[in-house]
Amino acid sequence: MTGHVVAVAVTSGAPTFELAVPCEVFGVDRRDIVDPWYDLRLCAAEPGDLRNSAGMRVDTPHGLDDLVAADTVLVTACARPAQLAPPAGLIDAVRRAHARGARIVSVCSGVYVLAEAGLLSGRRVTTHWMNAADLAHRHPDVHVDPDVLYTDDGDILTSAGTASAIDLCLHLVRKDHGAAVANEVARRMVVPPHREGGQAQYVRPPARPLPRGDDLAPVLHWALDRLHEPLTVSQLARRAHLGERTFARRFRDRLGTTPLQWVLQQRVRLAQELLETTDEPVEGVARRTGFGTAANLRHHFGRVAGVSPQTYRQVFRHRAAVGAVAGAEPAGSGAVTP
Repeated sequence: MTGHVVAVAVTSGAPTFELAVPCEVFGVDRRDIVDPWYDLRLCAAEPGDLRNSAGMRVDTPHGLDDLVAADTVLVTACARPAQLAPPAGLIDAVRRAHARGARIVSVCSGVYVLAEAGLLSGRRVTTHWMNAADLAHRHPDVHVDPDVLYTDDGDILTSAGTASAIDLCLHLVRKDHGAAVANEVARRMVVPPHREGGQAQYVRPPARPLPRGDDLAPVLHWALDRLHEPLTVSQLARRAHLGERTFARRFRDRLGTTPLQWVLQQRVRLAQELLETTDEPVEGVARRTGFGTAANLRHHFGRVAGVSPQTYRQVFRHRAAVGAVAGAEPAGSGAVTP
């Protein structure tokens, strides 16, 4: 049984990191987590010997016809020449893939290809903040948001630069297989827990040097271990040895959200994992995640996840059960080689 096919469009001079991220997330065989796993296919977007920005040759055993037939099409960051004049064949292939119902994803400056294909008119998208003004100027019909990590418009998803490629790829895994699977992939990649797409791309440096050892990580880990307990800004600020206003300001500067909104998001993520991996009643999940009552859990869970806890459990427990009994052919995966 073949897994969900992710076709990555490879252009000449593609930045190394942005090309490597989808290979790591989708191309590594993780059938011990979910079977079948993804089927990654590196597709040559132009003829010739393709090399990335570091000069390494990229093995692309697939072509644009394979890209058109994929379930998800991912256009990675492009060198400046491909941004300004994307290969005509790639533009056509992306259009055709979208027309047949494929999910279209861009990483960083790959969004230029989607814009040239005419897929972004009237849509909210993002890209690396250094490219945002240029993209908006060249495509005034596109709503470019330079302040977020990624956008999800259903069939079109876009990300900012570099590390946000990880955030978006893990977001896709979360959409396809649920929070528990995405969290396990993140643990294996040794990357931080899921960052929301609305988090700021970058933060302004503080006006004056921070005291030695200043770090919010300890208080975040402390809070994650106590999501089942009542948590207030006052408690978190005391734990961080800061005044409430200073703590709230520093928290927003670092994480792009308020302390209480962050706690809410973490409680919903924990609820997702419990719904996927345990048979605990919704009332028990509500208590373990700090929502207190099933009604309170349903209210906040629905706002964040878009569905009720019961529906979420049915969907992802069913997918997990299907994956556990389904056989799979070895997943194909291209490789970046010297």
